[in-house]
Amino acid sequence: LNDVQEFAPAPVYAMIIGSHGMGWLPVDGTQADSLFRMKKHWEYQEQPLTRYFGGLTREFQTDVGTLARGIVGAGVKMEYILFDDCYMSSVEVAYELKEATRFLIASTSEMMAYGMPYAAIGEYLLGNPDYQSGCEEFYNFYSTYEIMPCGTLAVTDCSELENMAAIIKSINSKYSFDKSLRGTIQRLDGYTPVIFYDFADYITSLCNDPILLNQFREQLNHLVPYKTHTKNFYTMAKGIIPINTFSGITTSDPSDNPMTVLKENTLWYKAAHN
Repeated sequence: LNDVQEFAPAPVYAMIIGSHGMGWLPVDGTQADSLFRMKKHWEYQEQPLTRYFGGLTREFQTDVGTLARGIVGAGVKMEYILFDDCYMSSVEVAYELKEATRFLIASTSEMMAYGMPYAAIGEYLLGNPDYQSGCEEFYNFYSTYEIMPCGTLAVTDCSELENMAAIIKSINSKYSFDKSLRGTIQRLDGYTPVIFYDFADYITSLCNDPILLNQFREQLNHLVPYKTHTKNFYTMAKGIIPINTFSGITTSDPSDNPMTVLKENTLWYKAAHN
């Protein structure tokens, strides 16, 4: 990034990252010996392929926090970071990157191997980004994609994360999650147990205070101003899964998947819990 600024000085920078993705999960957490036998979504064969940020094996994978520190350390704040990967539209990811980028563009779920349809959305990523039109063109492409007409995309305004964390902290101070409700929350992955749940559906299951829920919904509209999804999403592990509710961003807060054992170490968890 220092070289970029030297060789290509510009008032604004953006970043597109394409490979595999597992949301906020740390490299060590997903590759620990006790968890190594859990099959990752990119390991399935002989079916339509989807897209771990950095690579398939541990030595080529990067923690989101490392990315954030690198960007901030170079004195850059991106206009947006677009992850052309699976599972990166996560409140935990967004909070980790909030000092590194103004906006996060990513999928809540698995991204088909074709990736972002740049021929359709590319013009909306240049100059003054038109995030709404970009989402619309993404939907137009994937809703008619012959191989697998499934896709999810959302744009998160990272400047709204602190306000959201304050609301969620207030909710968490008053309510404890009823673990028996896990099976009723919208899943947005193909893992067993689920790792990535729809953020709004989880909060609605957690909290029944109408005033707090109204504050949450209003703030969510600020946090995720643009989003789109097909009627289903696709996973290499479980195939096609219907989307009944969609906020454009996920959380692992209610997950009991062993891969999420380190979630209390995330910056989001610390900000949103007492």
